[in-house]
Amino acid sequence: MSHDHLLELLKRHPDQFVSGAMMSQELKVSRTAVWKQIRKLEAAGYEIEASTKLGYRLVYSPDELSKEMLAGMRTAARFGQVVHYYEQVKSTQDSARELAESGAPEGTLVLAEEQTGGRGRMGRGWVSPQGKGIWMSMVMQPHVPIHCAPQLTLLTAVALCRSLRRMTGLPIGIKWPNDLLIRGKKISGILLESAAEDERLKYIVAGVGISVNLSEGDYPEELLAKATSLRIEAGQPFNRSEIVTQFLQEWETLYDLFLQEGFSAIAALWESLSVSIGQKVRLITPQGELEGTPVGLEESGAIRIERADGSLVAIFSAEMGEPLSRS
Repeated sequence: MSHDHLLELLKRHPDQFVSGAMMSQELKVSRTAVWKQIRKLEAAGYEIEASTKLGYRLVYSPDELSKEMLAGMRTAARFGQVVHYYEQVKSTQDSARELAESGAPEGTLVLAEEQTGGRGRMGRGWVSPQGKGIWMSMVMQPHVPIHCAPQLTLLTAVALCRSLRRMTGLPIGIKWPNDLLIRGKKISGILLESAAEDERLKYIVAGVGISVNLSEGDYPEELLAKATSLRIEAGQPFNRSEIVTQFLQEWETLYDLFLQEGFSAIAALWESLSVSIGQKVRLITPQGELEGTPVGLEESGAIRIERADGSLVAIFSAEMGEPLSRS
């Protein structure tokens, strides 16, 4: 018996419990074998409620995310025209970097159902269970100087925030520089890594992780106070292929705007979506700790901080803590 047979049986009884005895009898296997296949389904992203008296009930089935699904919904001209799809990789970021080094065209996208070694900023791990989120990296080849790389990080955050707000209706905001939050809890992280040649960017690999259909049970208990998903916040699941498609379209639109007109329009959009501006925070920088209130972006992409004495300082790299006070 494969877990496909068990899944078919559960789907024939939507929103109903199916007893272990019935499963054993119909599938002609032991109760222990049924339990093992249940565990395999859960590892594949299915959620199954178990009751000692009633049996098992299918609660959630992951939606399909594949090259074929994306091809049928494709709207961007360059971004996502070439897709490399994997059931499992260590990191989409590593895979995309290898493709970039071998000459992959701009817009080449790497998607994975599961990452075994996904990472965020500063080397942090990322919870990325199979079939419930979007774990992707894309090759970008902007003809701009190296110092523009931080601007592209902020641009990516704006594109993702705008597309998700439009699709979900949720109050998503950006915490500097590029974390997406809902009511103070993180739903997405963005990591851009670049390679340069002769003072210009050779390529950028933009990694994006979106917690789409994760449930509370997918998170370690210590993360529940800090992390959430679109499904948890909206009370309903979302189609992952549609999210990717809308994001790529918005991303390419803003990217073209940036290449044609510069960073100022992107900066204004970022500021309008920011949850950091106007909130007194503590920042941990390479030079030490700093307290102040973010008041806007510099043209470079640095955050402008007003200190208690009224002086302004531009911060390019820092870890921003939770607000020290609410305005």
